[in-house]
Amino acid sequence: MLWTGRNPEEDRVHETAHARVPAQRRKVLRHSVRGQVLDALRAALVDGELVPGEIYSGPALGERFGVSATPVREAMQQLAVEGAVECLPNRGFRVLSRTARELADLAEVRALLEVPVMLRLARTVPEADWQALRPAAAATAEAAAAGDLPGYAEADRAFHRAVLRLAGNDQLVHVAEELHRRSQWPLPGAPRVRRADLVADAAEHSALLEALIARDLPVVEALVREHFAGA
Repeated sequence: MLWTGRNPEEDRVHETAHARVPAQRRKVLRHSVRGQVLDALRAALVDGELVPGEIYSGPALGERFGVSATPVREAMQQLAVEGAVECLPNRGFRVLSRTARELADLAEVRALLEVPVMLRLARTVPEADWQALRPAAAATAEAAAAGDLPGYAEADRAFHRAVLRLAGNDQLVHVAEELHRRSQWPLPGAPRVRRADLVADAAEHSALLEALIARDLPVVEALVREHFAGA
């Protein structure tokens, strides 16, 4: 159900929300507004601009993005479905906090899902298909070198998505993508990820490709498990 209009309570939240919205303006184009706002909000989550525990109003965020409150509310409702925020009627949206245990659980589930698939692909996929993924691995390295955390998160998901697509199972790709996205949200109060950590994480993609090309199954399994745990 979409909210329409504003009421006095939301106006009060709107007046005080400016101090809590991301400082950086992420302007969006007028076409495909909802999708662009959703992408911008996801990037703000990864970058720590949307702070766990804080409440954000649709009108205040809309003003930051240069759009109306409606596409912001629609995008936030999608984030609620994904488990990133909760809707607070007449107030806005609260970014949900997470724990280190939740991150560890996500890493475990991702490993249970993806390690067997990776090992099967290592046995069956020809070298040419792995070579075709080198640009995707390079994109993660470029984003890491630039210290672009949201850009790295997106490139990281794109690389893993490209690998799993070789399995020919769209449901697998969809589920893995959602788990991956959730694993990228930072912990409350956690320090910003260092560029060196991003660079090291990106290097694991190239190492994984080399192991997959060589069909070195023990190394493939070790790299995937360590990659998920490190994430």
